[in-house]
Amino acid sequence: MSSEPMNGGISKMEMDESPANQEQMEIVNIAGDSSEDEVERSSGSSTGGSPEKSWRGVPIEAIHRGRHVFELEHLGPVTSSNVHRVLYRIPVKESPQQPPRPHKAPGKWDSEHVRLPCAPESKYPRENEDGTTSIDSRWEMIERALLQPIESAVELQAAILSYNTTYRDQWNFRALHQLLDDELDESESRVFFEDLLPRIIRLALRLPDLVQAPVPLLKQHHNSALTLSQQQIACLLANAFLCTFPRRNTLKRKSEYSTFPDINFNRLYQSTGPAVLEKLKCIMHYFRRVCPTERDSSNVPTGAVTFVRRSAKPENQVRWNESAAPLGSVPLHVDAEGTIEDEGLGLLQVDFANKYLGGGVLGHGCVQEEIRFVICPELLVGKLFTESLRPYEALVMLGAERYSNYTGYANSFEWSGNHEDRTPRDSSRRRQTAIVAIDALHFAQATHQYRVDLMERELNKAHIGFVHWMATPPPGVATGNWGCGAFGGDPYLKSLLQLMVCAQLGRPLAYYTFGNAQLRDDIHAMWTLFQSEGTTVQQLWRILKSYSELIMGKGQELRKSKPTKKKLYQFIREQLTKRKNPRGTCDDGAESPSGDSEETAEIEASKVASGSQESSEAGVSSGIKKPLEAEGSVTGSPPLRTKKQPQQSPDLFATQSSQDNSNSSPDPTVALLLSDDEEANAMMMAASLEAKNESGDSATNKKSTNNSSNAAKSSSSSSSKPGGRQLTLLEMLDTHYEQGQATKRPRSTPSSSASKSRKENEENLLDGSSGK
Repeated sequence: MSSEPMNGGISKMEMDESPANQEQMEIVNIAGDSSEDEVERSSGSSTGGSPEKSWRGVPIEAIHRGRHVFELEHLGPVTSSNVHRVLYRIPVKESPQQPPRPHKAPGKWDSEHVRLPCAPESKYPRENEDGTTSIDSRWEMIERALLQPIESAVELQAAILSYNTTYRDQWNFRALHQLLDDELDESESRVFFEDLLPRIIRLALRLPDLVQAPVPLLKQHHNSALTLSQQQIACLLANAFLCTFPRRNTLKRKSEYSTFPDINFNRLYQSTGPAVLEKLKCIMHYFRRVCPTERDSSNVPTGAVTFVRRSAKPENQVRWNESAAPLGSVPLHVDAEGTIEDEGLGLLQVDFANKYLGGGVLGHGCVQEEIRFVICPELLVGKLFTESLRPYEALVMLGAERYSNYTGYANSFEWSGNHEDRTPRDSSRRRQTAIVAIDALHFAQATHQYRVDLMERELNKAHIGFVHWMATPPPGVATGNWGCGAFGGDPYLKSLLQLMVCAQLGRPLAYYTFGNAQLRDDIHAMWTLFQSEGTTVQQLWRILKSYSELIMGKGQELRKSKPTKKKLYQFIREQLTKRKNPRGTCDDGAESPSGDSEETAEIEASKVASGSQESSEAGVSSGIKKPLEAEGSVTGSPPLRTKKQPQQSPDLFATQSSQDNSNSSPDPTVALLLSDDEEANAMMMAASLEAKNESGDSATNKKSTNNSSNAAKSSSSSSSKPGGRQLTLLEMLDTHYEQGQATKRPRSTPSSSASKSRKENEENLLDGSSGK
């Protein structure tokens, strides 16, 4: 039992109640302190042996282009449109101390909107005392259950199961019982049941008053955005905490929400491990911060958060083999200390996401994405309406507030108290924090990530996440070892891919190696080499393709061993050295190896296939078929100080979109693209066979393009490949965490009986909603 009053994040605590204008003063101080720290660190010895200098490359001030962190307001006011739904009234007329009033619109109960538990159409079978069953309003059942006195974890579980009777014999809230009965001391547990839980319930039951318009689903292949007030988000999360959302508990492959993340908290309550309890503490602390009491609502947050789904057309992706963007021009700050959320203030912060937003945050998971979602719980609401991400899609989250501090990672993760977020708000009351969720591929075998098509997939995924739409100079990108934990990525490769994207887009890069000083030094040394050699994105991409051929198609001994940083980086150095002293050169001065003729032929064939349209398109020299914006350089003349009137909400999206946001069905060719981890794994498992038969397959494909029957046959064959998910959502999210994270810390494996029980439970799950 803990004697620390803040252990569960639910005890009452002294809160700063400084006036609103004082918050702005503190913002300036915080930003100024951060800069002074960097100046002090950079003033030490420039040699690598200085223990006080954890970074290499340029100072963090250069990543901000010498400006104050929040000098520019990059986004204009929130504006409602056909692609951007706003759930509160705009313009906001309430004072900064009051939350915005909800927007009113007729409710919708369909496949394009969230099915709210308070909707009149939401019904559920109720068991009567005489043994009969009747169909009742789900919301009335929820109200009856939650308005009864609840004084223990057993009673809370019984209340939740009373309107989820289908799962009465399947849900076991072991983690919730352990936290409330064992982890917290008696006084903390009493505070939860007498104070915090009633506040959560009152907030949840205000759903019909606080959300009075349909909540759209951010679906695949569509550019769309949704803005909610922080109060509305708190209300929706209170309902998730109490597991009220209909049709979101089944994980069957053909269920209505099979392509969406889970949102109800039941799986978190059933999970095991120390990190699960700590995640619950973070969430309970959030509710203590945002749930009003009966007499005082001054703690209700008054801001807003925007979720932007960005989708691009595959045919409009960057031609990496034609990009002349110089890699050395990217201001690079690489640091072995610090975290993205702490040091990335004012930058675009990368969420190393699962394609199902939030990953295992409501399960066993507790790595980078999951930690970010529990210290900034407003991100969790994105799981309610964001469909799984496709290869050319990303989710940008603007304005989320941080509520908790933490220590550790994975099994060692611990909630460490309250966090007061002093990030300033923009003109639409959003914290000036931008987070982008991009999902990396999972590589069961290390060599697979060097396949050209899969490297290109990762480049395009990072590109749709990093591409900017602002009239102001875009902020730098704060990232790190994306996809390099449980997903098996090589940080030496992933750092280069992200550097290539930043060079293409003209965005500075702050890279955090999370304690790996050797990786920091190696990345910096490679960047320095790119500077001295004048290496371009095009040249590095060609080198990576050559390395792929070496790994995947040649050198059997090398293919049997796991690629290491020395093999990749050494290969790059050797290739750049050959360019410096070439036997022959291309027009651009690049090396002309034996394979250059094939590469040139491939490029020329691509140009011919694109026809006359390509000749009229701008931006070919930079590798972009259809340019997004004039993005400028990050190293030439100082950027102009543009007016603080960036493009407005409808322009939150890249100009490259996969649809025109009409009701037309998605392009059938898009549906056949690499989209799922399982499809990627199937491709990668066949890598050897494909490498051997590559030339034969190419000849067959060329013939089939001129033969309609063969094309139809090919299409039929492609469509008959395993589509969708071969694993269920729960199995997919839990698999990697149960095997342990790449943290060099042992992780206990759940008992076989528990795993078996979970699988059996899933097979027996029913939707439980009438009218499905």
